[in-house]
Amino acid sequence: MSIAEMKIKDYIERLGSDAPAPGGGSASALCGAQGVALITMVANLTVGKPKFAEFEELNQNAVKEGDKLCSLLVNLIDKDTEAFNKLSDAYKLPKEKDEEKAARSTAIAKATLGATEPPFEMMEAALEALALCKSLIGKSNANAASDLGVSALNLLSCVKGAWLNVLINLGGIKDAEKAERFKTEGQRIVNAAGKEADYIYEAIKDMMSG
Repeated sequence: MSIAEMKIKDYIERLGSDAPAPGGGSASALCGAQGVALITMVANLTVGKPKFAEFEELNQNAVKEGDKLCSLLVNLIDKDTEAFNKLSDAYKLPKEKDEEKAARSTAIAKATLGATEPPFEMMEAALEALALCKSLIGKSNANAASDLGVSALNLLSCVKGAWLNVLINLGGIKDAEKAERFKTEGQRIVNAAGKEADYIYEAIKDMMSG
């Protein structure tokens, strides 16, 4: 059974066990999926409401795009664990003979790159979702406004958690160009996500206070 198909209770128990996976990467993807699901929930609670007729198209689009992003992030829950397992297997390869050492080194480099890609994809998806979340502020069902704030917090956790999983692998990536892209683009996403999430959270908080 895939991690994404597990019951919540079973998933939490496995996450808290001594099993090496799932770990922080899969947990970050789950945070992202929850964040996007909250966006689509708010949009679904708005679509068809006469009071928000002028924002009907915006909310319909939020549901459509949110569903795509949510599916991507749910898939990344398992992709991250699968990538980790491949990396773990690579480290277990024999290393007695020179040819074995060379093969093992190549396998580790390939698996390290593979283990970096899922969390990076999470970061990209979560940043896109934050823009979607921001677009609904004041243009969606006010009774569910707090859920947009919770969405932003989940999406920021996804970005920052996934970033740690990118960073831990950077030193093992042999392709300097790809490593630099992960580093520079990843940091840009972290900075942008932080600003977006802070804006959303403060805007929602002001709405709750007003």
